[in-house]
Formats: sequence, C-alpha cells, structure tokens
Amino acid sequence: MLINLHVKNLALIEETEVDFTDHLNILTGETGAGKSILIGSIQSALGAKIPKDMIRNGCDSALIELIFHTKSEAVRKKMEEFEIPFEDGEIIISRRITNHRVINKVNDISVTIGRLKELSPLLLDLSGQHENQLLLKPQNHLKIIDSYHRNLITPIKEKTASLYHEYQELRQTLSEQNMGEEQRIREMEFLKYEIQEIEEANLQSGEDETLEAQYQKVSHAREILSDCSAVHEMTAGQSGCAGDLIGSAVQKLYTVESMDAGAKGLTEQLQTIDSLLNDFNRELSGYIDSMEFDGEQFAELEDRLNLINHLKAKYGDSIEKIQKYHDDSVEKYEKLSNYEEYISKIKRELSKVREKLDIQCDKLTSLRKDAAIPLTQLIKEALRDLNFLDVEFEIAFEQSEQYSPHGRDTVCFMISTNPGQAVRPLHEIASGGELSRIMLAIKSILADEEGIETLIFDEIDTGISGRTAQKVSERLACIAKKRQVIAITHLPQIAAMADAHYLIEKTSDSNSTISNIYLLTEEESIKELARMLGGVRITDAVLQNAREMRTLAKQ
Repeated sequence: MLINLHVKNLALIEETEVDFTDHLNILTGETGAGKSILIGSIQSALGAKIPKDMIRNGCDSALIELIFHTKSEAVRKKMEEFEIPFEDGEIIISRRITNHRVINKVNDISVTIGRLKELSPLLLDLSGQHENQLLLKPQNHLKIIDSYHRNLITPIKEKTASLYHEYQELRQTLSEQNMGEEQRIREMEFLKYEIQEIEEANLQSGEDETLEAQYQKVSHAREILSDCSAVHEMTAGQSGCAGDLIGSAVQKLYTVESMDAGAKGLTEQLQTIDSLLNDFNRELSGYIDSMEFDGEQFAELEDRLNLINHLKAKYGDSIEKIQKYHDDSVEKYEKLSNYEEYISKIKRELSKVREKLDIQCDKLTSLRKDAAIPLTQLIKEALRDLNFLDVEFEIAFEQSEQYSPHGRDTVCFMISTNPGQAVRPLHEIASGGELSRIMLAIKSILADEEGIETLIFDEIDTGISGRTAQKVSERLACIAKKRQVIAITHLPQIAAMADAHYLIEKTSDSNSTISNIYLLTEEESIKELARMLGGVRITDAVLQNAREMRTLAKQ
C-alpha cells in the first residue's frame, strides 16, 4: 500500500506531505484547489512524463517521493531482478526534476524510466478519465480478459508471441528469396567475387594491429635512428660522455675507499650504476643496428595494410567482422546454389510453425472463452451493485484470419442498460458516467485476480448523482475492505464513506498561490461534507444532514 506522498516545488504545491491509511482514503476540495496536481504527482513519480513547466516558479528543481509497504511476491521478484535492496517490504520511489534532467531512484538506487514503468503497475493501479476512455477501444477488452486469468493465459500468450515472430521471420525470408533465375545467377556471381576477394587476402586474426605497429615503427625509422644515435653518443661516445665520466668517478671513489673504508658503500653503488649503463649501451647499440631502413620491406608493409583497410571499408571495420561477412556470404552462396531445395526447406519450416501457431491460438481462444464465462457474470453483478438495475452484459468473440502476437481473437464487450434493448458494443452506447462505473466494476474484479494492493480513482463520480452515487460509494467501501483505495470526489455520498478524509485547499496572497492537503478530524470531515452538500452557506440543517450521512456510512 501507499504509505506516504511527499511533493515539493511542483506547480501550485510548495511542499506537502501526506500519510495515507488502510482502506478508503478520500480527497475532496474546491474545484481548482490542486486535486489533479496531487494525483498527477503520483503518476509522475511512477514514470509518467513530467513537463518542465511543472517546476514551481522561482525554483530550480521539484521533488516527488512515494513510500510503499508491500507484501507482493511479484514486487519482490521484480526488485530482485533489478538488483535493488528490498527489506521489510518497504519501497521508496523518488523523482527529482530539474530544467535539464530527471533523476529516478528506487530505494536510493538510480533506475531508468523503463524500469520504473515496469515496477509501478505492480504497486498500484490508477483510474482516471483517460483510462475510462480506453474502454471505448475493443482491443483493450482482450487485455481485460487476459488479465482476469493471467496465470493460465500468459504462458500460452508468450508461446504464441514467440511462434508468431518466428512465423513472420520465415515469411519475410521467403518473400526476400522470391527471385528469378537471372537475378539468382547475378547474386551468386557477386557473392563469389566477394568470397574470393576475402579468401585471397588470407587474413589472420590480429594481423592488422601487428602490421600497424610495425608500420609506425618503420615509417619513423630515420627519426628513431637519429635520436637513438644521439643518446648513444651521450652515454658511450667520445671523451666526456656519461660512461667515461662515471668510470672516472668510480676510480676516484676507489682512492677514497683506500683512505676511508666507510666510502665502500658509495663505491659499490656507483659501480652498479656503471654496470647498468654498460648494459644499457649494449642494448641500445643492438636496437640501433635493427633499425636499418628497408624500402622494399616498407612498401610491402604499406601494400598489405592498404589491402586490409580496403576490405574493412567494404565488409566490416575489423578482421573478425570481415571473416563473419565471408562466412555469411558462403552460406548465402550455398543456399542460392541449391535454391529450390532451400526454398522448399523454408516452406516446410513455415508450414510446421503455422501448425504450431494454430494450436497455440486455439488454446488461447479456449482459455479466453472459459475465462469470459465467470468474468461476464462477475461484471454483470458488479454493474447491478452500481445501479445498472436491468443491465445485460456479454463478451462477443470473433476470430480473424490474420495472426498477431496475441493470437487471432477479437473481443468486444456488449452491453444493454435498458430493459428490452438488445446488447450493443460498449463504445456505441456508453456515456461518460456509465464508463466510469463500468471501469470501477472491472477494476474491482481484476484487483482481486492481480493482487494489486492500492487502487486510485480520480473523479470516479463523473456524470453520476443521487442513488447511483450512493451505490458507487458502497462499492468503493466494499473494495476498500480488502485493499487500500484512494479516491478524489466531489460527491458527499462518496466522501462520507471515508476511513480517512483529506482536504485539498488553495491559499493565495499578493505574491503566490499554494495548494496544501490536510487530514481532517471527524468534526472537520462533517463540516467538509456540509460544504459539499450546502455550497457557500452552511446552515445547522445542512450540518445535521452531513452528520447523519456520516453516521449512516459507518453502519
């Protein structure tokens, strides 16, 4: 469940912190007080795009932080997959927004936006106007069925998707190989030329790096020889070189040592230096002798490097890539040499994959139809609880001739909300208020199946009033018995059901406008209910009505 929300410098919010509770959390407030900003901040913390202009005026950055406590096994596995520390079921998600970047962290570990979006659906489900509109698209109805029996359907869907991609690749390969005899011969001749060119080069692994080092050495041979000869002159040349001077110094120290045995250590050190210098001079002489410039050898080296670089430009920027290109070309050449046999093989493979794909698609259809039976009944019962008294609800299946990663099923929710009226596609008849109630019914059913611990409803009361509003409030309270529910509402019937009631309030002065959120006491909650019932003027009668509404909600 969501334990805490902390928002700083976001739009109208200077800084606010909310501790949510179990069961039903209700947020109310005047229109424009900042309720949508608060819900938007939760969406943003869980990976939604954040516009730069959401940073509060005069501030360099904004911060959103969510703290969850969860017992979900799916969340634990995902945290282990991401290698993020996860102790005592606590998850802290934070996003810091600046003008230049957004920093995402989970339990103080930086994460990508992709990983944040993978984790968030396991923690909570948020329904708003956008999610309700998704019901108008029949392709989303299939997702709802798959979510309802996900444990059975997901493994078959994954196999189907894998086979579908294999099927598409084989079809693409077959399409690409659909060539005439003249084109096939032309392609073979071209491949033969490329294969021969690479083979004649007789490339060796690492050869290019070795030759490059040799080329650098030989191309600078004159400069190297000149500098090394100068060094040799300094260390072992004419009178006055380093070797002569150190030799004379050694003789001087012998004389000193004969007069003072304490100088023996100094003599030995200088003798060592003299010996090292002699060794150095011998090695330097050998190196100089090896640096004789051979013009013919240099030309051969240059030609070989030019050939390798030419092949790199055509076939790959390394010898390994050139060799791979060669191997791939040989494979293509062999396929074209036995073209009819190759095409027949692809067709046989395509036929086998299609048969397997048909089997998986049929399994998917069967599982979905099995799932649709109890799901239809559960949705129908939930809709009746939400004041669709004479509702009829069905799930219609059709099978396409075309394959997709999800099988061949197309599904449409069919509904009738009036007696005597035939069921019709949901998107043809549902109003905004009906959509929100249908989504509430579906979410309450899927939450049990998916094990989601927190449900958030943004203005679930759109387009409803009276008895229907009361039914919606009772449904929310029923859902909240098993999990945490957070809901924004304008209706007192729903607000009266709150286990925790929060007021979002906007205050202004000459310099700024600020939104804050407060947890209301029981008496403050009754006054807020009275405001929602009575508007500007709150009379004793309105207060008494609000108190009775609150008392009835507790029963």
